[in-house]
Amino acid sequence: MTMANASRPWWRNKIAYQIYPKSFLDGNGDGIGDLPGVLSKLDYLKDLGVDILWLSPVYPSPMVDQGYDISDYYGVDPCFGTMEDLEALIRELTRREMYLVMDLVVSHCSDQHPWFREAVRDPAGKYGQYFYLKPGRNGGPPNNWRAEFGGSCWERLPGSDLYYFHTFAKEQPDLNWENPEVRREICDMVNWWLDKGVSGFRLDAIINLKKDLRFQDGPADSPDGTCAVSKMLPRTAEIGAFLNQLKRECFLPHDAFTVGEVYSITPERVAEFGGPEGYFSTLFDFGHFLTGHRGPFWYQYKPFDFKTWRDAIFQAQENAGSAVFLANVLENHDRPRAPGIFLPEGDACYESVTALAALSVLLRGIPFLYQGQEIGMRNGDFRTVEDFEDLNTHDQYQAARSAGRTETEAMAVCRRHSRDNARTPMQWTGGKHAGFTSGTPWFPVNPNYRELNAEADAAAGERSVRRWYKRLLALRKALEWEDVLVHGGFCPAFREEPEIFAYWRTGETSGERFLVLCHYGRGQASVPFPEPFRVLLNNYDGLENREGRLWLRTYQIVVLACGAGEQEAL
Repeated sequence: MTMANASRPWWRNKIAYQIYPKSFLDGNGDGIGDLPGVLSKLDYLKDLGVDILWLSPVYPSPMVDQGYDISDYYGVDPCFGTMEDLEALIRELTRREMYLVMDLVVSHCSDQHPWFREAVRDPAGKYGQYFYLKPGRNGGPPNNWRAEFGGSCWERLPGSDLYYFHTFAKEQPDLNWENPEVRREICDMVNWWLDKGVSGFRLDAIINLKKDLRFQDGPADSPDGTCAVSKMLPRTAEIGAFLNQLKRECFLPHDAFTVGEVYSITPERVAEFGGPEGYFSTLFDFGHFLTGHRGPFWYQYKPFDFKTWRDAIFQAQENAGSAVFLANVLENHDRPRAPGIFLPEGDACYESVTALAALSVLLRGIPFLYQGQEIGMRNGDFRTVEDFEDLNTHDQYQAARSAGRTETEAMAVCRRHSRDNARTPMQWTGGKHAGFTSGTPWFPVNPNYRELNAEADAAAGERSVRRWYKRLLALRKALEWEDVLVHGGFCPAFREEPEIFAYWRTGETSGERFLVLCHYGRGQASVPFPEPFRVLLNNYDGLENREGRLWLRTYQIVVLACGAGEQEAL
């Protein structure tokens, strides 16, 4: 890979796209998406405008947490194909000038990993030091920490009086990064993949590497007296040694692209994690996902509020400043579909979905799309709690019921917030199983696939969501506008307007100015705008401009090149 200018690294003008392999496309008819399925759609992705493909885990796994419980870091699970399939994917991506980013899941492994099996066999031996093993307290776990998927963070080690620590499911024991032998094993593995041709990694739950080794009880935030582990894990002031070792020994020598899944850092530390001198190339901006959170349980969340959401995005951009190039995301495998989060109930339509797309893609930073986002896929149709696969959803359902919520109320919050919404199979056609598989799909297809699918979207002409994304991505990647849309600065606009989401992008060297302007609501709204402009993108036919004001319709978004020399073109 060619080394890039430090101020303009090779990945900065790229578009990333996440594939959740199990639900993308089944190539052999067994009902499970696989690597041959991904390989068959590379031209589809290239045509869309994708450069970087982020592949969720395909390593061998018992699939307790859908592949995020890894039992072999050096292999491919047979349900996804073979190592030869993965090597073919790397070759074909390279031929198309595209790049592969893998998931790096090293805060924990599977309880079926040889390391953990050896720890069970001999807790006092070498591999017992690869995990956090602690004696219990008063006949129970070492402390009151509650795991992300419910229950205690501690599970008794089979055949022992010791407990082992797990942030997530009990089948996902956390790795002890205090142990230099663990770090050496991980660095060797990372370099093995980079040498194979992988271009980088998305670092899963990476903030969890550092633990508060006192393992003291935390303040109870649940009726059962437990404390959410998310409140007790972060010791980010001390995590630098771990992350710098990965950067120094693995990422820098390979000029790798890395994106961190990072929570719980203060604004002044964003550059430490994602700037030119940071641990990673970039980090996801998740702040706008969290604006409704009022506690650890979904039933406590508040309804979507436009102004709070918009201002959270503005704040993240301002915190990043000119030093940090954020990874901007509307959807991923851990979140519901964007129309189900960021739109009021009943407002999902062509105009609102395309407005969401442009608002996200044209922010300063690298855009990340998720499979199906480009055709406007929606949340699933889950009738009972048994319809959900996700462990966390089942825990959240029980928490809601225990707090006195009715069955109807508990199901409503699960339908809205479950990450299973993003894991229904990709909707390719209106045919059987949405064209995802010729067999029986591992997870039911969303019933709306007959109307909402890639084939039908392509036939929608000017109202094709994918066509809008193609135009949007092409604009963002155009050499003519790279100085402003890739490298340029960001500044909020019309912040005082209650239903306007707008921002300026200003060229780094050219001084060119773009205005991204959206009426994020129903009816009509206007803003004063007397200066010359040229319309580059518009999700409606026409833009009303009278008496020095621009009048926008319901969820209308326009991208305007502004300033001297621009001619009004409506």
